[in-house]
Amino acid sequence: MEPSSSSVASYLLLHLFVLCLQAQVTVQSPPNFTQHVREQSLVTDQLSRRLVRTYQLYSRTSGKHVQVLENKKINAMAEDGDAHAKLIVETDTFGSRVRIKGAETGFYICMNKKGKLIGKSNGKGKDCVFTEIVLENNYTALQNAKYEGWYMAFTRKGRPRKGSKTRQHQREVHFMKRLPKGHQTTEPHRRFEFLNYPFQQPAGPLTCPAPCLPGPALLSST
Repeated sequence: MEPSSSSVASYLLLHLFVLCLQAQVTVQSPPNFTQHVREQSLVTDQLSRRLVRTYQLYSRTSGKHVQVLENKKINAMAEDGDAHAKLIVETDTFGSRVRIKGAETGFYICMNKKGKLIGKSNGKGKDCVFTEIVLENNYTALQNAKYEGWYMAFTRKGRPRKGSKTRQHQREVHFMKRLPKGHQTTEPHRRFEFLNYPFQQPAGPLTCPAPCLPGPALLSST
């Protein structure tokens, strides 16, 4: 008994459907790791162990260091080694977003809706998160995560400048990371590799007035 024309048609349609599925799986694009990094860098990482670093932020314009005072005010008037200039920097994601607080006061450096730098005891909000950006001149700029395009900045007198008036190319937003005076790295024999986000080739060597740290976020060590 020969199969009916309807059975043959059904078989051919089923076979064609299976072939389409196989072709779809074959041409499916591989996972985009760069996109994954970009997306994950925009949200707080609740699973990974936080990397905590301690350093000072040297202001290019004031020639002094960023400090967090007892009255919750932020300025860049501290001398090298001042207690209020010692900063504790916590990673917020596996990218280059960080939270910065004064080691002496425990207040986080945050930015309000007017672009003013303020100190807060609770630094969980996005207004207290900054993205570290390594510039072509090897200075570091700190862009607020909540207010995109607004940067931490200080005048020549060390006074904070409103984030709404800042741009990445301005000297006021340029900083260098320096170890606190008399502070030694815990593992001086280890060489660390820093990866920039967005990924870019590092520029030339950085000239520092004291031992300085590359950045932004520490991703691997060898």
